[in-house]
Amino acid sequence: MTVREFYQRATDVVVQAWRKSLTFRFLLATGVLTTVVVVIVSLVTLTQVRDGLVEQRQESAITTAQAGLLTAIRAANSLPIANNQADRAASVDAIVAAVAAPAGTSGSFEVLLLATPGKSPTGTPERGTNQISDTSIPVALRSSVDQEQSLVWQISQLEFLDGQSTPGIVVGAPIYLSGIGQYELYQLFPLSQEIETLALTSSSIAWSGLVMIVALIVVALFLTRQIIGPIRQAAESAERLRSGRLTERLAVRGEDELARLADSFNQMAVSLQEQIRQLERVSKVQQRFVSDVSHELRTPLTTIRMASELLYASSDDFDPSTARAVELLQQQSERFENLLNDLLEISRIDAGTAKVELEEIHLLDLVERVLDSLSTVIERLEIDLELMGLEEVGIIHCDVRRTERIVRNLISNAIEHAQGQLVVIAAGSNDQSIALSVRDYGVGLQPGESSLVFNRFWRADPSRQRTLGGTGLGLAISLEDARVQGGWLDADGVPQGGAHFRLTLPRAVGNEITDSPLPLSIAEIDAWIGGLR
Repeated sequence: MTVREFYQRATDVVVQAWRKSLTFRFLLATGVLTTVVVVIVSLVTLTQVRDGLVEQRQESAITTAQAGLLTAIRAANSLPIANNQADRAASVDAIVAAVAAPAGTSGSFEVLLLATPGKSPTGTPERGTNQISDTSIPVALRSSVDQEQSLVWQISQLEFLDGQSTPGIVVGAPIYLSGIGQYELYQLFPLSQEIETLALTSSSIAWSGLVMIVALIVVALFLTRQIIGPIRQAAESAERLRSGRLTERLAVRGEDELARLADSFNQMAVSLQEQIRQLERVSKVQQRFVSDVSHELRTPLTTIRMASELLYASSDDFDPSTARAVELLQQQSERFENLLNDLLEISRIDAGTAKVELEEIHLLDLVERVLDSLSTVIERLEIDLELMGLEEVGIIHCDVRRTERIVRNLISNAIEHAQGQLVVIAAGSNDQSIALSVRDYGVGLQPGESSLVFNRFWRADPSRQRTLGGTGLGLAISLEDARVQGGWLDADGVPQGGAHFRLTLPRAVGNEITDSPLPLSIAEIDAWIGGLR
């Protein structure tokens, strides 16, 4: 695994945990915010401590440097005028020793006595303490001492001849030595102790901040369990309630907000349970009513059908107006019988008693059988039909009665709304499922109507007269027929651009399907059809 893959996988894990876990979000947010606050406070504190230490050391260094300068002046005035190189060296050594005496053996500061370039004779002696190097003195500081002729200070890196170095404060001032020339006295104060103090302070602040972050995360975890625990229990109870366990309740502890949440949940569950039971009772009464009425209407309907068929058989002996009335009677009695059959089927579906009877059939044979039953209407309306891909799908395993009813309803609906134009019946398959597509190029569907078409008794245009005398339940029954077989039935359409209905069934009933072999949208199915032509 590469670093990039590891980073991507870790990022995905964090993102998924952030989306799915409220505890993770709360703890992560607490940790991040606490860390940010601790870092800001630590930086501000360290900055103030550093500035305070440097300021204190600066004041001490300037005071000490001023005293050292006075000591150097007094020592220079007390020395005899040097007449030779040895006397000059002795005078310089004496002045450096006098200035460095307060530093003691601990070396709290160092001393450099340097000749001013251009204002002292060549070969003038220079001295320093404890191997301090003259490279410790910045060029800018020497220039300032020479030009301003006063006490000047600067923070610099103190360099020693043995290679060691440390930050420090350099204080310089001009001094004139009789008989020798113009000099510059530099007193260098290391910041080692301040650096150690700052390091100790930084370490203490870092450990304190780390302990604070861990403590806050632990407190947040404790509070999260106290708060999110009941919420998680409520979510789990809600899931069980959704799955049908209407007796699910939450334990009420105390009188706080979580207790009120649990009590409200329990009251909601009681109300929901009562409403569901009431709806079940009403549904059973309605189902029983529809079933009873449908059965009771069959006897008189059978008599009416027999009488209407007898009259229709003798319609040639009637005058034109009577013959037309007999024809309408025969058509409407047939429609009435279809409506009763659909109502009985709907009542069985609502009651949950629908059964699936599996058989094998060639998809092309099933479609051709439906087309044969509709051949008279197809010829009368002069509808052109185009079949695609049915032969390739081959044998399907399904409830033949229900699947044939779906196909008949889809094709009848397409013929009804095709306005005499082409109707394309196509099929496709993959490893999981098979799909049947019915595409017409008629009136189409308005936006939002693709889901309404499966509602019972819904019509896009109530004023439009039906050509085939449908009952208004065909697509609703087809949707349920697809569902009981574990399939889908969906639709798409555009105004005056036609509609597309797609039936998707699993290759084996009981298997779950995740996608369809055929696209649904009008643009995609037209492109797919165009690719087969």
